[in-house]
Amino acid sequence: MNADSLFQTVDQLFVLLQERNIKYLLVGGIAILQYVQGRNTEDIDLILSTSSLQKLPEITITSQDEDFARGTFENLQIDFLLTRNPLFARVQRGYATMQSFQERDIPCATVEGLLLLKLYALPSLYRQGNFARVGLYENDIATLMHDYQPDIDALFTELTHSLSSTDIASLQDIVAEIQQRIERFQQGFGEQL
Repeated sequence: MNADSLFQTVDQLFVLLQERNIKYLLVGGIAILQYVQGRNTEDIDLILSTSSLQKLPEITITSQDEDFARGTFENLQIDFLLTRNPLFARVQRGYATMQSFQERDIPCATVEGLLLLKLYALPSLYRQGNFARVGLYENDIATLMHDYQPDIDALFTELTHSLSSTDIASLQDIVAEIQQRIERFQQGFGEQL
């Protein structure tokens, strides 16, 4: 799907969600595009409830478990983060803002909400051995941290409700490495730390 077709189909999806009065939150790659340039994506990620998903027969569900569902709308792949997961519900409630997309205002995750979701996903991606996605997620985290300087300690406090202390400790190490990369970048290439 080319970029024009992707955005046209996404816009049609937003119209459908609005017509059905469905509460949702845009997350993932298209949401990140609201904050940083240069991020490529071929799908859309939304947080919504299972009951809302049932109101969308136009979407063909290809897989579903307790926390996630995947489906298609026309040629568009959609990944759903279901609000049965307490963190996803908290992000939808407390980390949302309105962003302009194709001349339409849509509910989109804040920078902090996107970081919570990326950090939450990392331990699972590491366990799956998915190096490519780990790299993509860590780059998203680094870019958002560099551009917006969020309160990382507050995000870790939020994540303590959803992840084990071992996962939190590993994530803190990853974030410390990212912060070192940001500092190295800010000092300039080839200069000593």
